[in-house]
Amino acid sequence: MKLYGYFRSSAAYRVRIALNLKGLSAEQVPVSLIKGEQQGAYRELNPQGLVPALGTEQGLLTQSLAIIEYLESLHPTPALLPGDAWQQAQIRAFALSLACDVHPLNNLRVLKYLTDDLALNENQKNAWYAHWIQTGFTALETQLAEHAGDYCFGIRPSLADVCLIPQVYNAKRFNVDLGAFPTILRIYEHCNTQPAFQAAQPEQQPDAPQS
Repeated sequence: MKLYGYFRSSAAYRVRIALNLKGLSAEQVPVSLIKGEQQGAYRELNPQGLVPALGTEQGLLTQSLAIIEYLESLHPTPALLPGDAWQQAQIRAFALSLACDVHPLNNLRVLKYLTDDLALNENQKNAWYAHWIQTGFTALETQLAEHAGDYCFGIRPSLADVCLIPQVYNAKRFNVDLGAFPTILRIYEHCNTQPAFQAAQPEQQPDAPQS
């Protein structure tokens, strides 16, 4: 398998965590979003021009949650969607809240549109970012009170954690005040003590700048 990604991409970060949790490996193929490589030859491979994409023997698969569910189907243990149908649906709902409601409002192409096309300044852009993070996290923090353990849904990592940790990482990178979300922060800190999450961190990727 080949994983086309960018070290700071939240969506690629999700897939790296999932691969690590399942003990799977994939050749990493960096696509620099900052340098605009997604607009060049990569777009011929993936017309969406987005990362991640997973190259398989069957072809190219796009969209992080589709990739993760594909991996889940092929390698169901350890399960990222554990439990009965109800719990699986709850985990999916939590993950989708992040991947479909929070993240799209704050990804790189949206932020570039705000500054390049709508002429927002840096403070205005950061206020936009913080508003949508805090709005989304407020609801998720309340939901976590019902079922969180060491992880979002009990004592084992699931698709919910796979989606949460990259979003918290980015929020902290943008200096968003997360003081109102102690459960989210507790889960984030715990996950980052685990090897599968540590190895997926942006700073550990081959295309991350070396200090």
